[in-house]
Amino acid sequence: MKIIQKVTVKQVLTEKSKQKLLQFYLEQRQQLQKESDQLHFEQKKMERKNKFNQESVNDYFGREIEMRQEKVKLIEFQLEQLDILPLGSEIKERDLEAILDVSVGDAWDDTIFAKTIVIQDDIIIEIR
Repeated sequence: MKIIQKVTVKQVLTEKSKQKLLQFYLEQRQQLQKESDQLHFEQKKMERKNKFNQESVNDYFGREIEMRQEKVKLIEFQLEQLDILPLGSEIKERDLEAILDVSVGDAWDDTIFAKTIVIQDDIIIEIR
C-alpha cells in the first residue's frame, strides 16, 4: 500500500547559501515596497475620481498596504536572524509530500514518518 508522508527539507547554511538567501530576502523586500508604492498611487488616483466611497477606498488600501508592511517587518526579522546564524546551521527550507510504500509486517512507529532531507549548496548530503 502507498501512503503520503511529509518530508522536511533542511538547508545547511554555507557562505554561498547565506548570500543566496540574503539576495532573496532583499528582492522580496524591494518587491513589497514597490507594491506598497503602487497601492498608494492607486489610492490617490481613486480618491481624485470621487466616484467611490472615500472611507471604503481608504479602508481597502489601508489593509492592503498594512499587510505588505507586516511582510516587510517579517523579512527584516529574517534578515537579522540570517546575520546572527553561524555557518553550518540547519535551516528548515520547506515541507514536501512523498509516497511511502508500507507492507504487512513493516514496523509501525514514528521513525518511518519522520523523514528529513538535508541539502548543502543545492546538493543532497543526507537523508534521515
